[in-house]
Amino acid sequence: MATTEGRPVTSTQHAGVTDARIAAAAICADLRAGALLDGSFDRRTAALEARDRRWTRELVYGMLRHRSWIDAVLADRVRGGPSRLDADVSDLLRLGTHQLLFMGSVPAYAAIAQTVELVKRRHGIGASKLANAVLRRVDRERDALAVATPPNIVDALALEFSHPRWIVERWLQRFGEADTRALLAANNTEAPLVARPYHIVREQLEAMLESAGVETAEVPLVPDSVVLKGGVTSLTELGAFKQGFFHLQDPASTLVTRYACVATGSVVADLCAAPGGKALELARSAGTVIASDLSQERIKRVRENVRRLDATNVYAVVADATAPPLRDMDAVLIDVPCTGTGTFRRHPDARWRLKVSDLSVLPALQRSILREAASVVRPGGLLIYSTCSLETEENDEQIERFLTDHAGWTLEPPPHGVVPADVLDGGLLRVLPHRHATDGAFAARLRRSRLETAA
Repeated sequence: MATTEGRPVTSTQHAGVTDARIAAAAICADLRAGALLDGSFDRRTAALEARDRRWTRELVYGMLRHRSWIDAVLADRVRGGPSRLDADVSDLLRLGTHQLLFMGSVPAYAAIAQTVELVKRRHGIGASKLANAVLRRVDRERDALAVATPPNIVDALALEFSHPRWIVERWLQRFGEADTRALLAANNTEAPLVARPYHIVREQLEAMLESAGVETAEVPLVPDSVVLKGGVTSLTELGAFKQGFFHLQDPASTLVTRYACVATGSVVADLCAAPGGKALELARSAGTVIASDLSQERIKRVRENVRRLDATNVYAVVADATAPPLRDMDAVLIDVPCTGTGTFRRHPDARWRLKVSDLSVLPALQRSILREAASVVRPGGLLIYSTCSLETEENDEQIERFLTDHAGWTLEPPPHGVVPADVLDGGLLRVLPHRHATDGAFAARLRRSRLETAA
């Protein structure tokens, strides 16, 4: 029997709309209103069963990864193009088309009938008739679908890999065509779940997970982490999770804290800490970690993670990174707010949310945080600047400018062997999705002179 959202589908269900599809429509509405995908997804799917959450995630995240191509398909089948439609109707058509073309587990009749019903509920009979005609045509023509390839390489790649044109153009200029293709393709893959053992070693965690039916694999750049490959029905119900024996962290983020290489027993401040993963990693060697963030809600997440992992040397507080209430820290980490262009595979909504102007606004905030964080570091101490961006304005240019303006500071690479040589670039940490099969990350390890008295 055919299934959808992991359940059998019968012909009598078409009059209704599954909760998973209702949640997907609500998430799309949230995104149009400015919400972030992860937060909206968590809120809208909280009441769904684990299998329905997974199905909804595949639908919404997948649609966003293929949006440009889906829009091109719809443009040939909607008179005047989808842009003439109500924005909500356009999103519902995108969701329906994604089910038809990219989700093989969904029968065509279910994708069409339930999308049409959802459009009818939200926009009336006229809009539902249009949706029915468009989706039936997509289904009929699925084996002969052809979208014209633009002659310009920027437009062609933007269409093929569903990225905004301005981002593709930037990356072509910086990386060249071959690497840009590889990067765009990497951004359209599903990011794996990677677990970091806590209080136990990798082999112990693997044994616990495998006894719970979870298939695991090794992580090349961070060999003491574990990839969760299959068999995960509900992450939070795993015994190892409940007992605080692991947290989830992409290898790129783990490499930032490895690169930081803070001294054993040191007092460390993580000034942009939420959700807390880097603070937890720093706590492995630091004596004390003060994890701060401007948002009370985000600090709540840090505290939940700290409590679950019983990280007794991490203290979470609400504080503004542009005016940190600390002094004389042995080391300070600032994982500054950024465009997040290194995490498009994990946050596919970000590619559609970003604007060219963000590359002017965010660097100004980053400079402010960098300047103030420097004043918190004691003479002889360390400052680690990091982003999950690939853009030079947020990375190399920030460090060059800081070192020019602060004569008492130097770039200090970590000790040999702390991180793989492949992710070091002139003493900087540079992790690239298309080269390392991880998220993107950048970091600079800056040492304050013992004689320097003013930041």
